[in-house]
Amino acid sequence: MTEASHARTARPGAVMDLADLHGSLSDPALLSMNLLNEVAERYPDAVSFAAGRPDPGDFAIEDVHRYLRTWTAHVTGGAPGGAEAARTRLYQYGRTKGVIQDLVARNLATDESIHADPESIVVTVGCQEAMVLVLRALRADERDVLLATSPAYVGITGAARLVDLPVVPVDSGSGGIDLDDLAARVREAREAGLRPRACYLVPDFANPTGLSLDVPTRRRLLDLAAELDILLIEDNPYGFFGDGIPPKPTLKSLDEGHRVIYLGSYAKTALPGARIGYVVADQPVVRDGRTVGTLADELSKIKSMITVNTPPIAQAVIGGRLLESGFALRETNRDATARYGKKLRHLLDGLAARFPGPSPVTWNRPDGGFFLVVTVPFTADDALLAHSAERHKVIWTPMHHFYAAGGGLRQLRLSCSSLTPEEIDLGLDRFASLVTDLLERT
Repeated sequence: MTEASHARTARPGAVMDLADLHGSLSDPALLSMNLLNEVAERYPDAVSFAAGRPDPGDFAIEDVHRYLRTWTAHVTGGAPGGAEAARTRLYQYGRTKGVIQDLVARNLATDESIHADPESIVVTVGCQEAMVLVLRALRADERDVLLATSPAYVGITGAARLVDLPVVPVDSGSGGIDLDDLAARVREAREAGLRPRACYLVPDFANPTGLSLDVPTRRRLLDLAAELDILLIEDNPYGFFGDGIPPKPTLKSLDEGHRVIYLGSYAKTALPGARIGYVVADQPVVRDGRTVGTLADELSKIKSMITVNTPPIAQAVIGGRLLESGFALRETNRDATARYGKKLRHLLDGLAARFPGPSPVTWNRPDGGFFLVVTVPFTADDALLAHSAERHKVIWTPMHHFYAAGGGLRQLRLSCSSLTPEEIDLGLDRFASLVTDLLERT
């Protein structure tokens, strides 16, 4: 074929119109995480208050190898054929539900007084997969909706968008959830012919607000969920990290009616790079009036079509960590918890020193966790974030990303978990410079 004839028969390359792809790909919820990563990469010399990453602390490469050896010794157990069993578990795909559910169950009993049958646990690729599995199972048809405290973690709103499950915001109020608003939203949804399936919330040091539910509110919420006949999806990545306050019982540990689906992660408490999360889903599932299993069994069916299984090597690393800690991660995280508390106090004190009252800049005062919210007298949107990173060398998270129905335009989130006190001071100096610059223009 001549060059001329080839040119005449050449076909144009494929072009994908975004309008012809799934609608979630245009949703702001799916853009926010990438946005912050791109800003941080573009301005590597900026101090970033955006990332909610754990403190690297004393991470060491040798720890990973030791955890693997610890888990292997546990599986081998001196029994005949034990070494071959360990090798098979480590190198092969393994069960869809996971290979360390028994260890996760022991950890939950030790740290949270959650007594779960290992078969009601599905080990996932991070907590994000657990969210997708649960929401995919709950979204049966177009009537179904998810309730979520607002502002909410973008991961849950993004996961809901991926499975076409609309999110109904519930006011967080000043204590983590407004129970009257929850009841009103459920009632309104049902009057509109919709089916509220569950309410998602982070009861301890929530992302992004830092708010926590007190114990009486937790008990009333469980009673209300039973009265409204909805499930609660409890996400608990930050529960260990109270600043000198005793831990509060999880909703799941108080749950007597299988109302709570519990999402957990070892990203903050063990090793983020392992990407191991889990879901406790012990709700009985019936068919034709006969119990056929639990919700965990159904979630494993979905998982088998998404990730097939969770990498056994990563599970073994976390399994070894759990074994070495005697399943008491709360105790072994005591030093990390103290560091986070010190950083949070340093951030709060630094804000007070730079914006003494009365000031148009205000903030809340969480008693633990990674985050707090600052309210400012100007629009804190993505354009200002880019200006802040470029001109003032400081990065933060615009709060409007956490409002599914709009809001938060004059708020921003600060995280101090991965910063040193010196970096916090430098970042706050730069943030104060940004504020001064903007106020002088008005």
